[in-house]
Amino acid sequence: MTPRKMEKVDKVTKLALFDLDHTLIPIDSDHAWGEFTIGLGWVDGPDFKRQNDAFYEQYKVGTLDVYAYMRFATAAICRQGEKNALAAHAAFMQQVVNPAIGEPALDLLRQHQQDGDAVVIVTATNEFVTRPIATALGVAELIAVELERDISPGGNGWYTGAIRGTASFREGKVTRVDEWLQTHGLDWDTVQTTFYSDSLNDLPLLEKVSVPVATNPEPGLRALATERGWRILELFD
Repeated sequence: MTPRKMEKVDKVTKLALFDLDHTLIPIDSDHAWGEFTIGLGWVDGPDFKRQNDAFYEQYKVGTLDVYAYMRFATAAICRQGEKNALAAHAAFMQQVVNPAIGEPALDLLRQHQQDGDAVVIVTATNEFVTRPIATALGVAELIAVELERDISPGGNGWYTGAIRGTASFREGKVTRVDEWLQTHGLDWDTVQTTFYSDSLNDLPLLEKVSVPVATNPEPGLRALATERGWRILELFD
């Protein structure tokens, strides 16, 4: 993919970074996708729900093993194969995600785009789940957890359940944005960066950017944002 040329404003490139779940949409897309696969009969309902809920609680308190979670979260699509997984995700978008997308979030994204800012979604959810969501939000640039594919001789080319490269989770979000900047011939010192997030898991990137915005913040981040004088934004009712 050819990188989109970014506009310069007063010789400073402006970059608007957005977390996804509970920031731009009022759901956790990864958790919701897991619940959706229960309805499809792809997983054992009670056991999967117990593990899925446990991983989600670990995420909220900052103790998630992202590699273990990714193996768990992608096991069903790895078994089902590309054709079935993509068809199911299209139904997931129609039934779950699209109704959750609100105008305030879309308006915010459009405003940054109209102002000439580069807009990037930076999420700890994997690319399979989030690429169609980013497209629905009108955002071409996505930094998500990238998944390894089976490209071995005789392999099927589909996902293996392993993470490829650095996971865009906690400190990994800073690493992945840094890689994105380098790919575009940019660096932190020459870019005016804004980051919108709801979660304390994103504190490393919130502290790195020029303008942190606590967006629909969970209680811990709300308290920290208030203490530090960061802007607090509410996009959901």
